[in-house]
Amino acid sequence: MPRTELNGDPLGPDAALAGMVSYGHFTAMQVRDGRVRGLAFHLERLATSTRLLFGAELDVELVRSYLRRAIDGESALSVRVVVVTRSFDEPMTPEILVRTGPPHPADPAPLRLRSVRYQRDLPQVKHLGTFGLIHESRQARLAGFDDAVFVDHEGRLSEASIWNVAFLAGNTVVWPEAAVLPGITMLVQQDALRRLGVPQETREVRPADLREFDAMVLTNSETPGRAVSSVDDLVLPPADRAVALLAEAYETVPWDKI
Repeated sequence: MPRTELNGDPLGPDAALAGMVSYGHFTAMQVRDGRVRGLAFHLERLATSTRLLFGAELDVELVRSYLRRAIDGESALSVRVVVVTRSFDEPMTPEILVRTGPPHPADPAPLRLRSVRYQRDLPQVKHLGTFGLIHESRQARLAGFDDAVFVDHEGRLSEASIWNVAFLAGNTVVWPEAAVLPGITMLVQQDALRRLGVPQETREVRPADLREFDAMVLTNSETPGRAVSSVDDLVLPPADRAVALLAEAYETVPWDKI
């Protein structure tokens, strides 16, 4: 059953503001039998972003206790941990909101992307200011695409609405050099690929460079590898091999007990 808890207690009317304020940050995960892949990355993301946005330290063990309470008795969930505040007086006091919902199965359908000039504020933070990326994603769908991929102020491909982007060049996985959110699934995959001896590099990729690659894929907490079939009017090669590579690397990573 979906749950929303603030500081370990069910969210009541008096705390509704904590679920509405747009100044905060979060991490999203798929939980199975009380475990999640990349737990250390999730906790580090929450702690680092709390220092940046609130100038405060986050008790990550407290976060884990709230998580365990929220997922108790459920075998498969999507979980979002949100750090917000109801007071903007200094020093700010961060509060922990945990939301659970049904698991999100991976969708294998390839996506057609529309490139747009856009860059999120504080791209290194998974923050609650999602108006721009949702707007750009919606505009792409209205124009007949499935989603948007962002081009930064320097003309480099960076990320998509809720995805990190990767490319395959021969046997090498290429990550775009740009200011992007370091997605947890991407970080987990990078570690796994290193252990497997798969070559990786990070370099600038511009829309005009897309013809050079053997595949383009997207990755996030719900889908470790999803093919991109086209960007704007450019049809891309099938991404089956790249999707399989990222998915197989991800599957080698053990589940961490929350």
